[in-house]
Amino acid sequence: MFTRYFRNFLLAGLLGIAAMPSASARDGYKIQLKFTDIKDTLVYLAHYYGKPLPTIYRRDSVKLDKNGVGTMQTKEKIVGGIYMILLSDKATYFDFLLNNGDDITINASIKGLPLSVKFIGSEENNHVLEYGKFLSTFGAEQQQFMDELKTAKTAADSTAITKKMTEKGKALMRYRKDYAKKYPNSLLSKIFNALNLPEVPEGKHYLADGKTEDTAFAYNYYKAHYWDGFDFTDNRLIHAPIYDARLNEYFNRLVMQYEDSVIKEGEALLKKTKNSEELFKYTLWWLTNNAGSSKVMGMDAVYVYFVENYHMKGLATWLSDEDLKKHIDNARKIAPNVIGNLAPDLNMRDTANRDLPLSFVKSKYTLLVFWSPDCGHCKDEMPKLDSVYRAVLKNKGVKIYAVTTLNDEKMWKDFIKEKKLQDWINVWDPEVRTNFRDKYNVYMTPILYLLDEKKIIKGKRIDYTNIAGLLEFLEKKEKAGKQ
Repeated sequence: MFTRYFRNFLLAGLLGIAAMPSASARDGYKIQLKFTDIKDTLVYLAHYYGKPLPTIYRRDSVKLDKNGVGTMQTKEKIVGGIYMILLSDKATYFDFLLNNGDDITINASIKGLPLSVKFIGSEENNHVLEYGKFLSTFGAEQQQFMDELKTAKTAADSTAITKKMTEKGKALMRYRKDYAKKYPNSLLSKIFNALNLPEVPEGKHYLADGKTEDTAFAYNYYKAHYWDGFDFTDNRLIHAPIYDARLNEYFNRLVMQYEDSVIKEGEALLKKTKNSEELFKYTLWWLTNNAGSSKVMGMDAVYVYFVENYHMKGLATWLSDEDLKKHIDNARKIAPNVIGNLAPDLNMRDTANRDLPLSFVKSKYTLLVFWSPDCGHCKDEMPKLDSVYRAVLKNKGVKIYAVTTLNDEKMWKDFIKEKKLQDWINVWDPEVRTNFRDKYNVYMTPILYLLDEKKIIKGKRIDYTNIAGLLEFLEKKEKAGKQ
């Protein structure tokens, strides 16, 4: 299929396409298109935004005349980067580079792509085509090595083939480095540098005593130099499918998944991008949404932090009033019950209709459970939670304060009796006076919080599969703190 072939031709290892800054002082662009084998059809000018396809952002369009000719032009200032000419089928396209002020003529034949594309007025795009040819040969060689590995008969054969693959990989890196050295200010060089990952020095490395091997050296070095090649002052990098993947690897694989660590690293990146509007916008959007959608315990506090310190202070200027309000409302719901906060008290009624506030529960740990007898997940998970409670949690000083979210007394009590949950502290809010849904952001069931003896929130969004592990972690942490 042409589309896939041409994409592989130019996008190996993420795109390597760019343009020299235009010598012209004028804003906008002028793109003259000349196709030899299509006519009377609409074509689009589109671009990437932080990540690869499938999302394409259209900017302009033109209908080719009967001779296959069309011109797209604007005097509005643009952010340069990797753009594409997208055909009306929304599937066939080719990539090229565009900068503010560029005046480019593109001659192409659909049947002859990618070799048919020719550029006039953009020498750097011709450099891109040369790089594409290099990648085509490189990709064929790597595929050959992969095929040889499948048929290798000995470990020695596999080692020799892998060594060849590594050497060819180094050749690709040398190509990029040599180009960046020759054209240091070109966007292609900026992209090559942004693609480069740290090369950890080989050999053994030792701690300050000179005797103990530093087993964490590779990780620490890689993380410390991860962003070395990325130019945070160049907004054009946002129109390349690079930044999103780099953010994902850094924050979800390299940064320790603790609230303080993520916030610290996020702040450092926002500081780097503060003078680059598009990169700042994407960074704040990514950090906020990554934390908000994370299933890692404690990341909701990261979400609240960025909303409170950026969105609420008017720094997310690109958001609509509606979207901004959604973030702020959501953060306000989450903020009272993030890990480390004192759990909001709940004055509930037990099965004997007696008041039994959460704060009255005396135990080393309290497992606060919001559930409903008509919830499918709850019907499955509550008995499993009880099994873990009887086998492990009870002996560790845990009490369960179980709040039914459904005001149906018969169904509630029948479920407790049927599943033999009488050892729990079972409560409800028949008069709807506690506002527990807002206090604990209860939008689904079941939801579990782990509280310590002072009713400080130590865990949330947990379940019967990981509660025992969390308790073990907290006990080890407590023991280490006393030593």
